[in-house]
Amino acid sequence: MASHKPRFGVKTEAPEEEEEEEEHETPSNYELEKLLTHGSVAYTRVNEVWPNVFIGDEETARNRYKLERMGVTHVLNAAEGQRNSVCTGASYYTDLSVEYFGIEAEDIPSFNLSQHFFPVAEYMQQVLSNPHNKLLVHCVMGRSRSATLVLAYLMIQEKMTLVEAINQVKQRRRILPNWGFLKQLRELDAFLQEQKRENRGGQHRD
Repeated sequence: MASHKPRFGVKTEAPEEEEEEEEHETPSNYELEKLLTHGSVAYTRVNEVWPNVFIGDEETARNRYKLERMGVTHVLNAAEGQRNSVCTGASYYTDLSVEYFGIEAEDIPSFNLSQHFFPVAEYMQQVLSNPHNKLLVHCVMGRSRSATLVLAYLMIQEKMTLVEAINQVKQRRRILPNWGFLKQLRELDAFLQEQKRENRGGQHRD
């Protein structure tokens, strides 16, 4: 799978692109839900949505033989906790030498998943800095919590807009973050775009 990185690593001075970036507007929840459902692939248990990043469900996370076959080296459980959770933990993977990282999150619109966006994105970046590592990010269905965290990673570390991140993932996996998580991703998108504008303003002043 070709990496998306070069597209975002190239800087251009073209005034048309500068103007386009200035006019970036985060879509509404309704528009994002339409984007997520239109032209999406069929649902399967696990998919590679970015080089060495897999989004999967509970069954995938519990199938140690399958993880070994896939070459998974790290597991990020986005569904720790008491309710609607996947209770595995680090000890579940000791015989596989898989590194485990878990966060407690509920798949409900009122849950503040955004508190984990930057720590998880940093963790994922550290894991992926080694090209031999393969990371499974999962929740129960692999559609809402885990998908939201991967979208946030692509936005924070790979400099994608929310729409670009959704298009990257949805062509490989059927995802549907709940409306509360979509709202939090919209807020992240607006924050990151504002940062970009401020950085460009600072460069122009220099």
